[in-house]
Amino acid sequence: MATLPNKSLLPLFFFFLLLISSLFLLSLYPTSPPTPTPPPTLPRPHPKFTLIIKLLTFNRLSALSRCLLSLASAQYDDNIVHLHIYIDHFNISSIGFVEIDQRLNLAKEILGFVNDFEWGFGEKVVHYRTGNAGLQGQWLECWWPSSDHEYAFVVEDDLEVSPLYYRFLKGLILNYYYYNESNFSPMVYGASLQRPRFVPGKHGNKIQLDSDTHLFLYQLVGTWGQLLFPKPWKEFRLWYDDHKAKQIRPILDGMVTTGWYKKMGDKIWTPWFIKFIHSRGYFNIYTNFLGERALSVSHRDAGVNYAKTVGPDSNLVDETSTDLNLMDLAPLSRLKWYDFCFREVLPYRIIKSSNEFESVAQSVQKSDTILLVSVYGVSELITVNLLCHFQKLNIYNYILLGPKSDFMVDLARRGHPVIDADQLFENIGHQKLLKIQKAGEELIKEFMVKSFVIKKCLELGYITWIVDANIIPLSNDSFSNVLDPNIDFHVSETSKLLCVKGSSSAKKIWVDEFVYKVVAIAESSRLKDSSSIGENFVFTVKQLLQQMSIKFVVLDDARFVLNMDGIHDNQTLSRNLEKIVSWPSKMNSDIIKKKLRNFNMWALDEDRSCSAVVCHRS
Repeated sequence: MATLPNKSLLPLFFFFLLLISSLFLLSLYPTSPPTPTPPPTLPRPHPKFTLIIKLLTFNRLSALSRCLLSLASAQYDDNIVHLHIYIDHFNISSIGFVEIDQRLNLAKEILGFVNDFEWGFGEKVVHYRTGNAGLQGQWLECWWPSSDHEYAFVVEDDLEVSPLYYRFLKGLILNYYYYNESNFSPMVYGASLQRPRFVPGKHGNKIQLDSDTHLFLYQLVGTWGQLLFPKPWKEFRLWYDDHKAKQIRPILDGMVTTGWYKKMGDKIWTPWFIKFIHSRGYFNIYTNFLGERALSVSHRDAGVNYAKTVGPDSNLVDETSTDLNLMDLAPLSRLKWYDFCFREVLPYRIIKSSNEFESVAQSVQKSDTILLVSVYGVSELITVNLLCHFQKLNIYNYILLGPKSDFMVDLARRGHPVIDADQLFENIGHQKLLKIQKAGEELIKEFMVKSFVIKKCLELGYITWIVDANIIPLSNDSFSNVLDPNIDFHVSETSKLLCVKGSSSAKKIWVDEFVYKVVAIAESSRLKDSSSIGENFVFTVKQLLQQMSIKFVVLDDARFVLNMDGIHDNQTLSRNLEKIVSWPSKMNSDIIKKKLRNFNMWALDEDRSCSAVVCHRS
């Protein structure tokens, strides 16, 4: 048995034992422990929105490498930008057994490259498909926004982006979407970074922009670097699901893209989106830089769209482009808007006061003639059908006149000039007319505004037609070859047509006193019999002209108007191209639609929009 030390020496014994243990433990570690490595610094998220790059790829490794390198070389300014890569699978049923191994090896090579690729600006997500989705499936299934503040920038693998692309996209989002209410329009669905080169409307105008135009709006979607806004994209996806399930094809007559769809079917997705955009009247932001430059360039490698590699379509904007100020973003109200024909569109022309009339009238008049189209008592579908015929006949010298409604605002949004009769009446109505009985308010407003607008047209020297929307002209010249050059006033009572020449003599007659007399006759007729012909504005004007012994011409309806009941076949229409087709205003709109459809005069599709795009070179 070991002998214990003396009790007086025990404290010293334990001290030496502790010292030896400490020296042994210190020998196991460095004398100066290393400073802990801080976690990597992630980019800071932008407080207002999230941007996700949606990169679509298939079997082009070299193109994918070039695209990813350009994305990683961009300037993100410490913002978080996520990268989602979608790798499509080859179609096993379309290739032989010998080729399968080659395809599998290529897929493994692409997956290995993507897995090893460093993305330091946010999360990297790789989606490797188990089946072949094709180009349409890749686009349509790559994104469903998780919030109204999430944006997608979709790039195909043969693209190369500018180092400055993100800064530009960020500026667009902050300036033209929710974050700047004074500069926001729900008509804008996104922005394309590619150089604008293509007009899809057959016989459309060439893209010609002056050097001062750096930004503009154009209906066409761009597939070479497209920024998508969340709400319009969700709306499109639901629209697509509805049409696809009901087997409604994206056929839009007059468009080159419809020919693509008939040839390639659902291998491509753009005809679907174009049809949707047409039905909604939406627009895309584009850039215009000198020297055929763009912030996104397609190398047009061999694939679905190109049988063989074509090469870059544009020159890439880089950091040496000192002549560009990408952050100089003009207000939306100053940008120009263009439709599928590359014809300029002038949205939101709504006349609410007399001082707004002249500029709108000057923007539409042709050969000093203006058509004032009354939509009072006319269904929305009949009105839109008439506008489709106007487009077909290249008739743009019209202004729609009617009571305030969401429908009228939507027409103005789409570029149709309108008169808000309710608001205009409040601004021009005589005080005693403002106190009219409620029962006759709409009638008095209608007559007052029509009379006043004719007076304004006369002051500007324009020939003015008042026409009801319950008509369809059969040619561009329907309103130009019927006038007696020696008479100022032409009327067709049954068809509600009135033409007033822009002469000095007509101007002297159609003064304020004449306007109030028209209203007074209308009020008198209403009090006698609210269902009488006195509700016809043209009839009322005719009565007043007779009372004042002023000469007028009664338009011969047999020579000028083709009654719908008189149409028996399409040959009847072809023999009467100088006329207009008319029908009673009280006729049921479903009956009108059926009759017009029978003679190929119903121009609307299932989306209640024009079934064709008709371009006329400016």
